[in-house]
Amino acid sequence: MSIKDTWTLAGKDYGSRLIVGTGKYKDFEETAAAVEASGAEIVTVAVRRVNVSDPNQPMLVDYLDPKKITYLPNTAGCFDADSAVRTLRLAREAGGWDLVKLEVLGDQKTLYPNMPATFEAAESLIKDGFKVMVYCNDDPIAAKQLEDMGCVAIMPLGAPIGSGLGIQNPVHIRLIVEQTSVPVLVDAGVGTASDAAAGMELGCEGILMNTAIAEAKDPILMASAMKHAVWAGRQAYLAGRMPKKLYADPSSPLSGLI
Repeated sequence: MSIKDTWTLAGKDYGSRLIVGTGKYKDFEETAAAVEASGAEIVTVAVRRVNVSDPNQPMLVDYLDPKKITYLPNTAGCFDADSAVRTLRLAREAGGWDLVKLEVLGDQKTLYPNMPATFEAAESLIKDGFKVMVYCNDDPIAAKQLEDMGCVAIMPLGAPIGSGLGIQNPVHIRLIVEQTSVPVLVDAGVGTASDAAAGMELGCEGILMNTAIAEAKDPILMASAMKHAVWAGRQAYLAGRMPKKLYADPSSPLSGLI
């Protein structure tokens, strides 16, 4: 496979298919080191939790250059459509960002998407000129509706946010990939490198993760592992795996034996 296996998001080409979050690290130095080890070209920023605008406090932009890395403001911590829309409008005013990640959560325990509120917020943001990447349930019908509305990427959960359980419903993820013309990225639930590879083997354009790296015993080493896992999963998808069989099939042919 060519090393130039790029993908396109909202009109811009990227080489790395791994998007990483910037929360939960011990400090911005560790954040920057993990991002570098991951090879990520896009980082998500929880606008309500990470300082991107107060120069009197340590700022993420001092450690990750927004001219070199695409910042993706997200609405982590928003539980209704109005607060999500307001948060992203503030982010656009602060940094000029119009490519955003929308997530509207249903409750504190599961952090599952509130899909009615997600639809409401997505519609408002798209009308307001935002390019919306949307966190959603692994529901092919809902995913199609979000694409038809104009979302630039569909991001079904693999498992609950921060759970590290891996992809729990690969059948639905595959169905979403097959029907969708914009990028599909697994968002939430990845715990280790094999989870990332599994998502890529389903045909996803990329994987988004935060906790799997930030809460690893060695975040920098895990970031590197995730970079290689995403790449391996992508190669395996393009190569086309062998069919699964019910019985053994000898590696060497039986014909012509003495």
